Amino acid sequence: MRIMASRAEDEQREPINEQAVANKYASMRTELNQIYSKITELEMEVGEHSLVINAIQPLDPSRRCFRMIGGVLVERTIQEVLPAVRRNKEGLEEVIARLNEALEKKKKEISDFEAKYKIRIRKPDGETKDDAGRKEGSAQGVLVGPAGGSE
Repeated sequence: MRIMASRAEDEQREPINEQAVANKYASMRTELNQIYSKITELEMEVGEHSLVINAIQPLDPSRRCFRMIGGVLVERTIQEVLPAVRRNKEGLEEVIARLNEALEKKKKEISDFEAKYKIRIRKPDGETKDDAGRKEGSAQGVLVGPAGGSE
């Protein structure tokens, strides 16, 4: 029974024409980009949590500190806050690991879809030349002066 149900679902999901295939492919690529951006956002949060942990870890555990909880700034001690920040960081790392798994599944799904419908991304010849030119030119505009120098 389960096999028949999944076959029926596959037949319903099967794109009918070229436009439907293109729309499905575009939506899959959009989902992939959303996963990438969410991973990036969460990695930045993990970095912020690490900064906080490194900043408050060497301090006296009875020292007071402030923490934002649900939009409300509350006063706590480092002894109370540090374990919570560590737990939050670990939770974020777990979510990132799950998102990376979902990312790999989505990449495989997209590559299977590309193979099934023989999809190839076309890039105009002029575009690749422009990209090479931009990469070389992007480093030319950087000026570095002495650190902490006075004018």
